This record gives sequence, C-alpha cells and structure tokens, in this order.
Amino acid sequence: MKTLVCTTPGQLDYRVDEMPTLQPGQALVRIRRVGICGTDLHAFDGTQPYFSYPRVLGHELAGELVAVDGDTTATVGETVTVMPYFHCGRCVACRAGKTNCCERLQVAGVHIDGGMTEYLVVPTYALLPSNGLSLDELALVEPLAIGAHGVRRAGVQPGEHVLVMGAGPIGLGVMAFAKLAGATVTALDLADNRLAFCRQQLGIDHTVNARSNDAVEQIRAITGGDMPTVVIDATGSLKAIEQGFAYLAHGGRYVLVGLQRGDICFSHPEFHKREATLMSSRNATLVDFEQVMTALKTGAIDARTFITHRVTFDDVAGTFAGWLDPSAGVIKAMVSLP
Repeated sequence: MKTLVCTTPGQLDYRVDEMPTLQPGQALVRIRRVGICGTDLHAFDGTQPYFSYPRVLGHELAGELVAVDGDTTATVGETVTVMPYFHCGRCVACRAGKTNCCERLQVAGVHIDGGMTEYLVVPTYALLPSNGLSLDELALVEPLAIGAHGVRRAGVQPGEHVLVMGAGPIGLGVMAFAKLAGATVTALDLADNRLAFCRQQLGIDHTVNARSNDAVEQIRAITGGDMPTVVIDATGSLKAIEQGFAYLAHGGRYVLVGLQRGDICFSHPEFHKREATLMSSRNATLVDFEQVMTALKTGAIDARTFITHRVTFDDVAGTFAGWLDPSAGVIKAMVSLP
C-alpha cells in the first residue's frame, strides 16, 4: 500500500508499505478522506509539540471498514470516521471519562503514524459509523469536535459574549458551536480574508482585525463595555495567547484550545482581580463527536462551508508546502483517496 511520510520538517516522501495485520481489538480501515489541519502544517514546518520524525500525518479521517477483530457498532463495508485519540483506559483521566487527556495518550498522526496511507489499523473503540454522513462530513467530525469540546469546557451560556481568537479551521468550529450554544460571537484574526469568511460563510456576529490599534476598544464596544465573559484561543500563537488576557471580562473564563511550545506569562494582579478561570481544552471525547455528527446530520452545521481546497493523495507531496502561505487562503484542505 502507498503511504506518505513526513521524513523531516519540510519533507514529504511516498513509500510502499506492507498491508497491516489485525490484532484482537483492532479494525482495518480503507482511508478515503484525510482533512489537513494546523497540527499537520505545524508538523511539516517543525513547530508542532509532542512530535518526532519520521511520521505519517493525518488524523481527520473518513474511510470504509474492511475487517474487524473485536466489538464495534460498525459493520464491514460501512463508511466510518475515527476518533484518533488512542487511550489506555486505566489512568486517572480515563477512569474519569476524560480519555481525551489520557496520561499515555497516542494521537494518530502525532505520537504514532496516522492516516495518510491507503489502509490503517485502529482500535475498534475508535470507530464511529457514518449514520448517513458523507465522506467529507465524516472527515470533518474530528476538527469540529475539538471546537465543540472547547465550547463545552467553557460552559458557554445563551446570551454570553464569546471572543474566539483565530479564524482557522479549529477556530471556525469553536465559533460554530458557540453560536449553537446561543452566544454572541466575535472573531479575532490577523487576516481580513479569514474574517470575511467568518461573516459570509458562518454568519459570525462581529469580526475584529487583531492588527487594529483599537482592537480592545472595538471589543469593549461590541460587549457594551463589559468585555467577553468567554475568551477562547484557537491560534496556538504565544503572542496572541498572552494578549488574550486583556480581552477577558471580570469573572470570565479563558480557554486555551490552541497549543504552542513555550511558557505563558501574564499579570497575576490583572488576572486575580477578575477572579478569572484559565483552562486548557485538549482533543475531544465521544460526547463531542456525537454532538458534531448530530449537528451535521440535522444541517445545524454545513460541512461544505469549511472545505476550500481539494487534492488527490498522489498530489499531496507537491502541494502541501503551498498551504503554509497565508495568501493561499486555505481554510480546510481535503485529501481524497480512491
């Protein structure tokens, strides 16, 4: 079978691998779609934490169940999506149902090889039947689930002002589920074209360019002087994350969905006087995946709005580097396998 490997930062190479064999509790999936996300792009340019090379990228997956050795609700021949967070089931987080932050978590395409290949073996518990969703929709479930999880972590309530920093694919998912939760959403980004996408494709209530000299004043005006009660970072930028503390209302919650490599510095007195809450949001759980699949099934979220670029598996290696250029306008690139 054909596999695409990120051998070193900036280098993708095709190779021919042996077909994988099943062990008890595993399933074999023929990969049909792979979504490209910021994690893949950061891995390619050498800035992704928790990463080592060589690595097969790809964790936003849709495919066909080919064979199974264990219990699953999916049937052979059915299209499926994959929860790519493979957990131990024994640690303190797993015992509490927080399999998304398992102590020994292995994320496909990050800690272990992922789905940029023709066939992939996964644990049977990671399979979710399609329930009538298309391959494109199935490949978008995982990134949207990350957004849904961040909103659930924040406990967003109807009528709240939510500021989402970063209008990439994960940020857009955060915005979509914050709107579904009944919030008034403001998008903050450096790129006017991404902010226009937020307004035109997702119907986001307000947009602010972070380069504006009066960004804080704009956000204050949008919130009637209160500032946002929820700020969610989806940039993974240290500068943006540290600036985000300045946007937070008194009594507010700050959720870090984005991830960067270094330490975060902020004013303790400014944070303390707000009695603010700071939390991280890592990956997603089955609850989030099910919420996303329901939203896609009912039309509450239209997956087609997220996909801006398409490429065949054979052409990924020659196309991938171009997606790092902001002028390419990539929101979500989708890889198709026959």
